[in-house]
Amino acid sequence: MDTTNILFICGGAFVGLEKIIERRAGQRSLGFHTDAQPATANRRNVEILEQVQPTDLIRYGLIPEFVGRLPVVGVMNDLDKGALMRILTEPKNALIRQYQRLFEMENVRLRFTDEALETVAELALQRKVGARGLRMILEDLMLELMYHLPAQRKVRDFVVNAEMVHGREINWSLLEKAG
Repeated sequence: MDTTNILFICGGAFVGLEKIIERRAGQRSLGFHTDAQPATANRRNVEILEQVQPTDLIRYGLIPEFVGRLPVVGVMNDLDKGALMRILTEPKNALIRQYQRLFEMENVRLRFTDEALETVAELALQRKVGARGLRMILEDLMLELMYHLPAQRKVRDFVVNAEMVHGREINWSLLEKAG
């Protein structure tokens, strides 16, 4: 196969690549390393990853023929809480809007408090999987609700709050009375 006109884009966390770069560059750290600010540690990792060379990618495990097809390497910063909240709400097909449309099919207006959105973003940060964590958390949270909601004919408005996101528990008896 002729790969001359094929664009390869590789994305991922590449966990451990920074250690290979540190060894090559002679920036090895000994002992216990503690940063008072996690943002400082993240910035340090980005600075190290920006020094990546093709030999580092080969040592990491990529085959040389593949590395040769990667002429440009770009390093991206981790998403912060604000970015995760924007991903939840701003795009035309944002996760929150998707769930709201699903609930509209059952004639229920779904709303999230600001605190609930912040909690979802914080939990996603803790999982350290970027925006994928948002979907994981919302799927866990909404699964039971989507299953039981059609049976709750009196419910026309449903608000997700931070306590629900933390506990992932829905008080069905209150819902039945809410009608």
